[in-house]
Amino acid sequence: MGRVGVLLLNLGGPDELKDVRPFLYNLFSDPEIIRLPFTWLQKPLAWLISSLRAKKSQENYRQIGGGSPLRKITEAQGQALAQKLKAIGADARVYIGMRYWHPFTEEAIAQIKKDSISRLVILPLYPQFSISTSGSSFRVLEEMWASDSSLQQIDYTLVPSWYDSPGYLQAMAELISQELDKFANSDEVHIFFSAHGVPQSYVEEAGDPYQKEIQQCTRLIMRTLNKPNKHTLAYQSRVGPVEWLKPYTEDALETLGAEGVKDLLVVPISFVSEHIETLQEIDIEYREIAEAAQIENFQRVPALNTHPVFIESLAHLVTESLEKKPCTFDQVTHPKDNMKMYPQHKWQWGLTTAAEVWNGRLAMLGFLALVFEIVSGYGPLHLVGLL
Repeated sequence: MGRVGVLLLNLGGPDELKDVRPFLYNLFSDPEIIRLPFTWLQKPLAWLISSLRAKKSQENYRQIGGGSPLRKITEAQGQALAQKLKAIGADARVYIGMRYWHPFTEEAIAQIKKDSISRLVILPLYPQFSISTSGSSFRVLEEMWASDSSLQQIDYTLVPSWYDSPGYLQAMAELISQELDKFANSDEVHIFFSAHGVPQSYVEEAGDPYQKEIQQCTRLIMRTLNKPNKHTLAYQSRVGPVEWLKPYTEDALETLGAEGVKDLLVVPISFVSEHIETLQEIDIEYREIAEAAQIENFQRVPALNTHPVFIESLAHLVTESLEKKPCTFDQVTHPKDNMKMYPQHKWQWGLTTAAEVWNGRLAMLGFLALVFEIVSGYGPLHLVGLL
């Protein structure tokens, strides 16, 4: 079989507070995160957003200990997976490749080449596929493969999504059941699935399967759980004025509170590791919203982390992938060229999304003009003596 490797892909996160701004810059420099009509705007806009958001983001990370635990958890998952693979007779070396912070995907690939890996399973730690998560990492890898003849010698296969993996579903059901047992009336607890959102245009314009996979995953978990509890699916972490997948988590919490729900159990369905979206956004921000909505008992299911059933399911995904026909980069969903994050069909007056989009574009052009004038020393502001 040759030397076998497993590349685990994840988002990454700042290890310390000083890493927050460069992490945000890397994040918003990705065209799969923010789609712009002109590629040359990407990095200046990323610089602007990361500079404006850095202070608030640092405060959020300060609330959870001063940095993201994602790297340590992912490394622990990799070690547990390697041990499980060895135990079932499939000895393989596991690598970690983060998209926006160390260890970067490029660092992992450099080590894979150094280790002379001949067979590689590329496994994103995102159960559901989206062009903004797994797809973004696949795009980077695809570009590396296209330009590196040594990588083209590696027999690779992708695991685009695994939201319907029986082991994953069982692990999720076990964690939910354990938390339900802590309530006095467990059957009356409302189960609240909160998934990371994506812009609606990704689904409508690019055919991103994310929403469909999240919805199906929710149904499968509830079927595996086999409990009578009512449940809701909502989407968190939206950014900017663009319409994202609905219902939004904050709106859904307020609705449930108005309906008289008192006991709520939140399930972070699209996250397999504890990080900023679980520890700060759900545990702190959404808890406050729930309490303001008169939801009295707000609890959360922990992320899978190194849950043994989850790790075993990852091991099975790896061994199954090595036995199947390879899945290649050209077989996964790609964003369409010039796909807009803010779709607009016609101009509208007033406080509309279209107006916000055009205001944003004009503001960006004004910002770039100001930067050019400061650097060059020439322009209308210098002529009138304001600079």
